[in-house]
Amino acid sequence: MQNIVLVGPMGAGKSTIGRGLAGLLRRPFFDTDQEIQRRTGVDIPTIFEFEGEAGFRKRESAMLQSLLERDGAVIATGGGIVERPENLDLLREHFVIYLRVPVDEQFRRTRRNRKRPLLNEVADPRAKLQELFERRDPLYREIASMTLEGRGRRVRDAVRGVCDALKVQRPDLCQPRSEG
Repeated sequence: MQNIVLVGPMGAGKSTIGRGLAGLLRRPFFDTDQEIQRRTGVDIPTIFEFEGEAGFRKRESAMLQSLLERDGAVIATGGGIVERPENLDLLREHFVIYLRVPVDEQFRRTRRNRKRPLLNEVADPRAKLQELFERRDPLYREIASMTLEGRGRRVRDAVRGVCDALKVQRPDLCQPRSEG
């Protein structure tokens, strides 16, 4: 069974929606950032501090490759996953959902979160979000099997919206796994 991978900017709700979708479909759920933290024993800001963004991206690519070897999982990725060409190549083999969120909504959702290394070191976090959006949006669009606008909905409604959209485009992916 094909994996379902959620991509999009920070604050798009990839982890929250992914977890809900996995529960609804009775599929395993993985979050690349959480798995990196679990396996290294340190948080993402610490990895950025000691290894820089390049070191983190290398770990992120290795984690993505490892998780995509699974069968039938729902996987939430970090916002920058699309910036490495090798990740785009890996993602092309799976069903990718781009959760597209306007920059103002991203800013509203992330402005108080101190665990966002790319935003913590800049004078204008909103401008940084805009810069990242302009650079990454074309990459998300390129890799996406489906794009969904993700703004202002309750999590339960967003998860059902993702599943409803899947039923139209890929009904085989939106069938709950048997408990067998």
